[in-house]
Amino acid sequence: MSEFDPGRRRVIQAVGAGLLLPGLAPAVIASVRDRPQLTDGVQSGDVLGDRAMIWSRCDRPARMVVEWDTRSLFSNPRRWVSPLADARSDFTARVELTGLPADQAIFYRVSFEDVQSGVASEPWFGHLRSVPQTRRDIRFVWSGDTAGQGFGINPDIGGMRIYEAMRLRLPDFFIHSGDTIYADGPIPAQLTTESGRVWRNITSEAKSKVAQSLDDFRGNYRYNLMDENIRRFNAEVPQIWQWDDHEVVNNWSPGKPLDVRYQKKDIPDLVGRGRQAWLEYAPMRLQSADNGGRIYRKLGYGPLLDVFVLDMRSYRGANDDNLGAAKPFLGREQLDWLKQEMNGSQAQWKVIAADMSIGLGAPDGEVSPGVTRWEAVANGDPGPAQGRELEIAELLGFLRAQQVRNFVFLTAEVHYCAAHHYYPDHAAFQDFDPFWEFVAGPLNAGSFGPDRLDKTFGPEVIFEKASPMHNASPFAGFQFFGEVNIDGQTGEMRVVLRDLDGVSVFEQKVQPV
Repeated sequence: MSEFDPGRRRVIQAVGAGLLLPGLAPAVIASVRDRPQLTDGVQSGDVLGDRAMIWSRCDRPARMVVEWDTRSLFSNPRRWVSPLADARSDFTARVELTGLPADQAIFYRVSFEDVQSGVASEPWFGHLRSVPQTRRDIRFVWSGDTAGQGFGINPDIGGMRIYEAMRLRLPDFFIHSGDTIYADGPIPAQLTTESGRVWRNITSEAKSKVAQSLDDFRGNYRYNLMDENIRRFNAEVPQIWQWDDHEVVNNWSPGKPLDVRYQKKDIPDLVGRGRQAWLEYAPMRLQSADNGGRIYRKLGYGPLLDVFVLDMRSYRGANDDNLGAAKPFLGREQLDWLKQEMNGSQAQWKVIAADMSIGLGAPDGEVSPGVTRWEAVANGDPGPAQGRELEIAELLGFLRAQQVRNFVFLTAEVHYCAAHHYYPDHAAFQDFDPFWEFVAGPLNAGSFGPDRLDKTFGPEVIFEKASPMHNASPFAGFQFFGEVNIDGQTGEMRVVLRDLDGVSVFEQKVQPV
């Protein structure tokens, strides 16, 4: 597969976007005050089979109208109308397009009709590519961590530029690996960085403090959508969202103590508000389980790829020493679902989108003097699997027994990029076949790392690139995203780790078996 695919698919993407998107057009028709306003652009997501989700938000009670066509002129549009969007959902709306033809450019336009007057807004345009039914080249990107450590939208550098770098790669879709917001991270007007250079932020009321009320959480999503790069990216690239800790508060688990910034110390209530806002703003279909709010899911993308989106946050037990008997992390129901779905997958490649790394340690303070509390799977002990590691050992042993091949883990979380290869010959737990884990991030946040690998599953660092400074600003250049390319003819997977400007810093080819 060439570095820039000149084929019809990507030509349609690039040309169609340039013709249609308001952010790219030379002029935009002036708004009329009595019309509803699309305040935050459009998004598409969770493309599956002949379906895709479309999301947008307006400024008043209204119904979202989505029209789509396979031609940018909209000569034969199909029309879909959402339920009423009002204050109960923060005026967000979504509809699921169905009946999409396979492997086609789908152009869509979104408007809102005022529930009282029936007056319509100006349209906002977007596009996506529907799921293929036959083998073809696939390209997607992934990363995580947006607006963390106080680094928000900096107009001096053009905002969150990494989203533009990802857009220019013309991916089929994007996996946001968690920390879609930093609800616990206020955005100040400016910060002095490691070089003494001043980082200047666009600010908002919601980002002036930690999120506690439902509207605070909603305001964190609205803040990110103020960035032109994000709005342009959202309109062109379908997304797959998963969540992690900063959608609520750093390293949250049951019983998490909240600091003095929080008026109420009830973590379940805080999680409930954070989860509601996440579900309102995520461009995903609501799953039937968990009262319509289940986050883990499988998305098939033709014969070459299945994506398994995990939720490593909602079902975990409290963070502790992570030793001894099995402790919930994925939870029994999700673990059994993952084993069953992976065993039944007929796709060439099985990508496991994980909130956190399998092998990287993530300390979370101390349980008691000298005893570390752990946030992730690993527990810092290179011996046999213990605690949360036992769930991963069960999964890996099952996949080996059932001869499930060609799976890779993709994650973000740790604010640097890396490639890890897991070898049973180097491991304390050896009942598994070798596999890869690729790490990429952050998108727009402070940079850290590298972290230590726990040797229980025998990981080896093949590559890593991390800031030598603690909490380096985006000025330092340690912002990363990952790109996966699957060759439609050979089935070869090529994983590329790219920096803030889209420049490759590492590449690994993985052959299917």
